Amino acid sequence: MNALEHLPEPESLKRLMIAQAALNTILCDTEWLRYHSFVQEWNEGVCMAKIHNGAGDHLIMLFSAKGSIMKGFDHESQLSPHAQDEYEVWPGIYDDVPSELLSLLEHEDIEKEDVTFCIWRKNRDSSWHKGEVEMPEGADDGSAFLIGAIYQTPEEFVQFAKDYYELALPVEVVEQVYEGVPITMEMIQMLNPDCAAEEVYRELESMKLI
Repeated sequence: MNALEHLPEPESLKRLMIAQAALNTILCDTEWLRYHSFVQEWNEGVCMAKIHNGAGDHLIMLFSAKGSIMKGFDHESQLSPHAQDEYEVWPGIYDDVPSELLSLLEHEDIEKEDVTFCIWRKNRDSSWHKGEVEMPEGADDGSAFLIGAIYQTPEEFVQFAKDYYELALPVEVVEQVYEGVPITMEMIQMLNPDCAAEEVYRELESMKLI
């Protein structure tokens, strides 16, 4: 799979990540265990989406008025700084990134050096870009794996929830969330009958996910 071809344009991607973050909030009451998350006001003029699989791999997406950038880290990749004799970013990953987007990663919470691939797109661009990186034969930067965790259809998310959270979700309700239908208490209860629906609703409100 070509990871870049699989990516939707930034606004669609942002909506997808908001939907998945809202669903994870409903399905899991422990914030650090959630697979998908979204912070509307992460930094000034910047919102952040994150995929974190709990096994040491992550994908961070930053959306701004200047454009969008994502930094991925596959801890088993040969391109990981931790796999080098001297801890350093693999050559080429950041070389071609526009400075105004690369600067978005200059934040202690991002851990810029923990990276195996970087993808970006200025707002005026018609496609996503990825650095020219020479990889050892048989190496994998983790981009297909991590971008594959952006579930672009309700059916894909339902399968993910079954595998990861061991929950069977009503696909018609997940479809509503994906379509941007305002989440209601009834929808929360249908998705996760065991949760404290009022508390979940308040958390979704406080996170500006509804």
